[in-house]
Amino acid sequence: MEQELKDLRVEFSNALASARDEAALEAIRIRFLGQKSGCLTHLMRGLGRLPADQRPRMGQTVNSLKKEMDAGLAAALAALASPERRGDGLDPTLPGCAPNLGQLHPITLVRRELEEIFISLGYSIEEGPEVETEFHNFEALNIPPDHPARDDHDSFYAGPGRVLRTHTSPVQIRTMQRCQPPLKFIAPGMVFRRDAIDPNHTPAFFQLEGMAVGERVSLADLKGTLTVFWRRLFGDRIQVRFRPSYFPFVEPGAEVDISCILCLGKGCRACGGSGWIEIMGAGMVHPAVFRAVGYDPDRVSGFAFGMGIDRIAKLKYGIEDLRLFWENDLRFLGQFRNESPR
Repeated sequence: MEQELKDLRVEFSNALASARDEAALEAIRIRFLGQKSGCLTHLMRGLGRLPADQRPRMGQTVNSLKKEMDAGLAAALAALASPERRGDGLDPTLPGCAPNLGQLHPITLVRRELEEIFISLGYSIEEGPEVETEFHNFEALNIPPDHPARDDHDSFYAGPGRVLRTHTSPVQIRTMQRCQPPLKFIAPGMVFRRDAIDPNHTPAFFQLEGMAVGERVSLADLKGTLTVFWRRLFGDRIQVRFRPSYFPFVEPGAEVDISCILCLGKGCRACGGSGWIEIMGAGMVHPAVFRAVGYDPDRVSGFAFGMGIDRIAKLKYGIEDLRLFWENDLRFLGQFRNESPR
């Protein structure tokens, strides 16, 4: 038996050296260590026929050869899986790479930030349909039938009396019809206008409008609210100014400017050298709007405001072309992967 073990060791070594794949190694394992017909298994079963004084020594020799064969097979299998042997540079022992799960769109990031600020100021969030009636989109907002915004070349119509909303102000009308004052809410969402596509305009974009209605709500409340909002968004050094302007649904109305967030009012390319950026419209709710929803303008007052979320995102992230937000280029969107979702 001792000579058989020596011959078996040599035979195993030669077979192992010629193995080129896992299938060959498995065949070698079965041939030498298989439980039913393995060569070494056969020798182990013959230990019982040896003289009693030879069994312990031969048993140790057989066990030693079995461990040697197990170790040789394991080493050969590991060598087959190594990057050098595989030739593809893959090391299966290295930790895996997590897949890219994507990230929030920059407009979504900005919308959530705006919502968070207004919620902290006590505002709720209201929503409404994107296909609106002419009453909610125009008439209830004191926009007369001959107003240019109601022409086909300015608005998208979806049938008689139906229009893709041109602002989120219809949400204000629906909310006032449903609820009694006092009210404080914002209405973010997508709106649609027949604008030519260029770096500053797209026919679909996002707005956030807001409203506060109650007794003795004043223009001072509007100015204070918006000043706090813009400083929360861009920092305490931001200045806010109001310029008289006309909007059919507010009286008085105002254009709101903020000091340039890039040059802080000194003048640069972004603000056209003026130090100011026109950012939104606002004003005190027109009495005709209150009457359209059944409110008594002699008993309540309120203010309303609206801003473009796309434009704020463009300003916040230093984007020069609004069209980038709509192209879904992963190289562009990937820049916002580390922005904190709010």
